[in-house]
Amino acid sequence: MAYKTELNRVRGLGPAGHGGGHWIVHRATAVANILLIGWLFLSILMLPDYSFEVVSAWMARPLVAFLLIAILANTMWHAKMGLQVMFEDYVHDAGMKLITLMLLNLYIFGIAGFGIFAVAKHAFTGVAG
Repeated sequence: MAYKTELNRVRGLGPAGHGGGHWIVHRATAVANILLIGWLFLSILMLPDYSFEVVSAWMARPLVAFLLIAILANTMWHAKMGLQVMFEDYVHDAGMKLITLMLLNLYIFGIAGFGIFAVAKHAFTGVAG
């Protein structure tokens, strides 16, 4: 038998019993997206022209490739978290919710993996296609 007060038993649980950390991470990824996308727009605007050769050389720079990969990873993680909350709230059948969340993870990690692979290939080889 645990000797806890009523307040001590429920402290920190919130209405759902969890989710505070998810909310904070979702907001942190939103702020990171604002900063990263802002860098992307400013960086693109500072290019002398938008020919294939110039953009390709810009993308092959290590810092640019790293930040492009960070944009892909962060944006996909942010999207996954937002869609996960939506599916958890509006899909009520437990089996369908599990399938939906599994498909969401497959979709998000597939897009992120493909994009990261494409940026890394271009950064390491300098070849776009």
